[in-house]
Amino acid sequence: MSSDAVTVSLTIAEAVATVTLNRPDVGNSMNLRFGADLLDVARRIQANSSIRAVVLTGAGRNFCFGGDLRDMVDSGRDITGHLRELTTNLHAALVLFMRMDAPVVAAVNGTAAGAGLGLVLMADLAIAAAGSKFTAAYTGVALTPDGCNSYLLPRAVGYKRAMELLLTNRVLKAEEALSWGIVNQVVADEEVVGTATALASRLASGPVGAFGGVKRLLGESEPGLEEQLARESATIAARGATAEAGEGIAAFLAKRPPKYA
Repeated sequence: MSSDAVTVSLTIAEAVATVTLNRPDVGNSMNLRFGADLLDVARRIQANSSIRAVVLTGAGRNFCFGGDLRDMVDSGRDITGHLRELTTNLHAALVLFMRMDAPVVAAVNGTAAGAGLGLVLMADLAIAAAGSKFTAAYTGVALTPDGCNSYLLPRAVGYKRAMELLLTNRVLKAEEALSWGIVNQVVADEEVVGTATALASRLASGPVGAFGGVKRLLGESEPGLEEQLARESATIAARGATAEAGEGIAAFLAKRPPKYA
């Protein structure tokens, strides 16, 4: 069974759903359609009781560059409204993936940046290609985290390391991401999807209801997921209207250093 949306594809085979972020020409970056499509796919998986595990990966050379800044500027829309709409759908999709019984396994190819890093963190397990890289990127364009990064990143790597990633935009290579706790395993680039799929298939034969219980117990061991996502959405949307963000985004798109007052 296979069904395709414009920006996210969903394939189901032998109780494993494969979700592929499908904007490879722009590093699978997130435009408004992407957010809506990801939410639609998450809802379809949640409603399908035959799905017992999920693989999440990116088409082409990269996993996900995060938000599509070019689309955000070129759309001509109010940036605050744009970011609110995108994060509303993205965050709703993240909650569904994190609350569903089916374990989610990320197969990380290439770069995972911004909200793309959030997608890696929200996955229950993550397999990284040896050539993959991880970065928060937000403050590089004078924005703040979304995609559950401010909730999940400190829980994965600790407060100080999370602050370092968010303030300095340090880029972690795959082995560093493994040692910091962002991913579970590093494999050869050409083996990442196969390894993740094999793991998902093994999990699919297990007690998925118990897996779901484990996910929710860990996810709710510190209250505030939905509340933190709401704060992320409000903060990044407000930042989008500032002069700093305007300069940061313009500099990024022009490939020049930003000039902040």
